[in-house]
Amino acid sequence: MDFPSNKRDYRRVFGGEALVYFTSKVKQTDLCIGATQNLKKQAGESTIKYRQQVEDYIRRQPVFLNSLEPLEPLPDAPGIIHHMCRVSKICDVGPMAAVAGAISRYVAEDLKQYSRDLIIENGGDIYMEGTKERIVGIFAGQSPLTGKIGIKIYPEDLPISICTSSGTVGHSLSFGRSDAAVIVSKDACLADAAATAAGNIVKSARDIDKALKFVQTIKGIHGTVIIIGQDMGVWGKIELVKLSFND
Repeated sequence: MDFPSNKRDYRRVFGGEALVYFTSKVKQTDLCIGATQNLKKQAGESTIKYRQQVEDYIRRQPVFLNSLEPLEPLPDAPGIIHHMCRVSKICDVGPMAAVAGAISRYVAEDLKQYSRDLIIENGGDIYMEGTKERIVGIFAGQSPLTGKIGIKIYPEDLPISICTSSGTVGHSLSFGRSDAAVIVSKDACLADAAATAAGNIVKSARDIDKALKFVQTIKGIHGTVIIIGQDMGVWGKIELVKLSFND
């Protein structure tokens, strides 16, 4: 689920080699996009399209907006809604837990015809396509690990999504107290929903192992990093590297 800070300070270190960066903003949706050319117009049209599909659907099924439990979509719901409902059922969370990942993923589907390399950041969640090795830094609020570690992503792993939920950062609802519950998956919707579910589990460092075991039961998850304070747990196909946001 989306976990932006109000000032989005982390964007000062967001970037990638040889890409043009621009934003696409529609109401609360605020994407920062890197591509091989400026696709601001196409990105704006795509962001409006998918956000409008979600808004229109909420008007038809109002419970969709705030439900904390999975819902069955209406038969004629658009694809993005079916996708959100499907992954929320897998992770046992409400469908809007997947909204940030869903918007990023579907906008990326529209833009990748124009740009082989693509990075979309939405509230701290990252979706990447392309041919280059990348390192994604982990922002974990006031944890001393913030800005100190990142996840190395290899070209053969792309496309990939890295989604984060936090009980201490941002405005999104979490029932846990993790500083960062990070999920890596090819499915951005699944990564977003699973991050929320894992984050809900972690109320203290003693719950890290429980959250890691939960994530292992979900097919399609490559790996996870759970951080609370100075404690961290890692599972799956995750290569951590040391870094500094001040470098």
